[in-house]
Amino acid sequence: MVRHTSFVDLVAGIRRLNLDLGQLQLAIAAAECGSFRRAADSLSITQSTLSRSIQLLEHSIGIVIFERSRAGVTATPAGIDFLRIARSILEQMDTVVARAKPEDREEYGRLVIGFSTSLTAGHLRATLLEYCSRFPQATLRILERSRSRLATALRNGMVDLYVAAGDSFDITSRSTPLWSERILAALPQDHSLAPQDALSWTDLNNQIILMSQYDSGRDLEALLNGRLITSMEGPRIEHRDVSRGEIQNLVSMGLGITLVLESDVGANSSGLVYRELRYGAEPSRVGFSAVWRDDNENPALANFLKLLAERYPSSSLA
Repeated sequence: MVRHTSFVDLVAGIRRLNLDLGQLQLAIAAAECGSFRRAADSLSITQSTLSRSIQLLEHSIGIVIFERSRAGVTATPAGIDFLRIARSILEQMDTVVARAKPEDREEYGRLVIGFSTSLTAGHLRATLLEYCSRFPQATLRILERSRSRLATALRNGMVDLYVAAGDSFDITSRSTPLWSERILAALPQDHSLAPQDALSWTDLNNQIILMSQYDSGRDLEALLNGRLITSMEGPRIEHRDVSRGEIQNLVSMGLGITLVLESDVGANSSGLVYRELRYGAEPSRVGFSAVWRDDNENPALANFLKLLAERYPSSSLA
């Protein structure tokens, strides 16, 4: 099985089969995106070029990497094994030139973490910094994606673990709650609500609320819809195909207001004020969870889970 193939053996196999490393990169992009079309768009190539390349790769190695459907692509069990090692090969190829004295280096593993929150401040940033401090020789890669794309990447073995808002995750994965963050309204400094120390959800009625297409915007929108009864006086939600940071720039231009989490405040734009949203007398909060696959035997993941258990002892990581 591919799972038990060593790095040296697989590289030799790639040479023997005359495979192009670019084919591996295309397959990994398709696994991360969960779609040939989205992967091709992200790489600025045609979908037919990407699809043909992956078909040739599958033919060369003798396994089906992806199951195709109208909804996209999902890695097969054999494909997950292959893609994990293919990703390892590409990462090692990237670092081999920099290894001036490889015999002096101990292999501490590599870890791929996905996220859909901000790294500017907050718990995730602090956790990653502590991990890097404890395991300075480890290779850490981080990917920012929407929650749906992170779930696809996890199923296809492209990330070892991801951190996202909410608590409803794929039943094939394990998850545990970590921390929670307050929800804040970001307003222009001259907004009529700015003088208030805190806001209630009903204060958002009749407001234009700008929301990013990307997580955690969708979680905040779901909470917004749950807190406010739909009426003619309710807020008008406008979706924009830009990042959360760019949404705040639009707010500073006076185009509306938006909802953010505490970790987003470190990336604030000038001209904004932030007001806590309260539900009754209590601050409104959103919880974050870590999600991973139980069958992932990566020792670097095990080390990261131990760190999470230490930092968040109430989590069920055992």
